Amino acid sequence: MLKLYGFDVSNYFNMIKLALAHKGLDYEVVTVYPNQEPEFLAKSPMGKVPALETEDGIIVETNIILEYLDAKYPDKPLYPADPFAQARVKELVKFMELYLELPARRCHPEAFFGGKVSDETRKEVKRALFRGMTGLNRLASFSPYVAGDQFSAADIMFLYSVDLASGVAYKLFDIDLFDGSQGAKNLMAKLNELPEVQKIAADRKAANKAFVEYVTSFQK
Repeated sequence: MLKLYGFDVSNYFNMIKLALAHKGLDYEVVTVYPNQEPEFLAKSPMGKVPALETEDGIIVETNIILEYLDAKYPDKPLYPADPFAQARVKELVKFMELYLELPARRCHPEAFFGGKVSDETRKEVKRALFRGMTGLNRLASFSPYVAGDQFSAADIMFLYSVDLASGVAYKLFDIDLFDGSQGAKNLMAKLNELPEVQKIAADRKAANKAFVEYVTSFQK
């Protein structure tokens, strides 16, 4: 059986959970936080999550795991077969990761964990999120899904990265990233209605207290 290493508050971990649920695959969760213990480094070279243990070995990095799952288990695909359409989905995934996920992550300590970031960082992130969402609205289809009329890996990245980015934008800057993009707003609502997404959200809520305690232990 597949083994998924990570924890239920991690958005990248939840991307893989949704992909596995979408494909109807059985798997075992091994709950672990990022760490530098030799045992875990043997599985994940940087000590990061998620990591997926397969019958052939362990794979890390979320995008690569998603692509592996689609190649290994082609039913209910996450990427189109057509080369150009497939490239567009991968383009959207990378775009959201680079221009929304990563900038927003710089402000996670203040937005979600009671920490502080510098004014310079706040200004840089605010500018980056605005530009990233504006660019996504140019690139995405939202008809109704990110890349067109089929659910894809781009929707998984959208759900778990843009949602967090919008949380940062709202909490720190009082900005609604979805303002002016009804398609994005409608899609986020549509995805959050999926039963498998609601189950992942419930798991996340249940795990949040332990995760906050884990994070704050490093701030003392």
